[in-house]
Amino acid sequence: MAVRPIVRAGDPVLAKVAEPVADPTADDVAILVADMIDSLHAVGGGGLAAPQIGVSRRVVIYFTGPNGVTDWPDDGPIGMTVLVNPEIEPVGDEQWTNWEGCLSMPAMRGRVPRWKRIRLTAVDLDGKRTTRLVAGKQARTVQHEYDHLDGRLYPSRMVETQTLGYLEELVRSGQVPAYTPNKSAAYLKGQDALLARLKRVGRTWAL
Repeated sequence: MAVRPIVRAGDPVLAKVAEPVADPTADDVAILVADMIDSLHAVGGGGLAAPQIGVSRRVVIYFTGPNGVTDWPDDGPIGMTVLVNPEIEPVGDEQWTNWEGCLSMPAMRGRVPRWKRIRLTAVDLDGKRTTRLVAGKQARTVQHEYDHLDGRLYPSRMVETQTLGYLEELVRSGQVPAYTPNKSAAYLKGQDALLARLKRVGRTWAL
């Protein structure tokens, strides 16, 4: 494993616009993704952007488990997903507000408005470019991680700024449920193309 520390709010890298990746198929990009997976697994969480481990490149990993997904079309659980040079655009003008946390602001939560539905375009580690619609929890996760690539943290999106608080206090007061960290390596199961690509740079996981 190559676990890198999560960069916290206040570090200048989190305020920078990340650089595009010139060659998504390059080995150094696959190694970066492998390090991101290890780092996310170590702390628990549903997504990570490369700037959060101090690397100012436009790379995101994420997954969504069954908890918290909506019944909206284009939402639902998804295994570990890699987005290189992602682009997003809202579909429609409907937003929804829900609680968010961030590994770069540990122990904090706040209510953040996000587009309910977005069009997501990105490249994978094999250079394949795809466009698809995502909604609900998955769209929220993508938008949160995408903001990191543009040097933004979720408090800059908040309207209900009075809701920003410590997770411990929010749980104690019954505003949010207790948080159970995710073990992201479990969401590599079934992602055969991704696993094969990472294996070529010498990274494997016991699943």
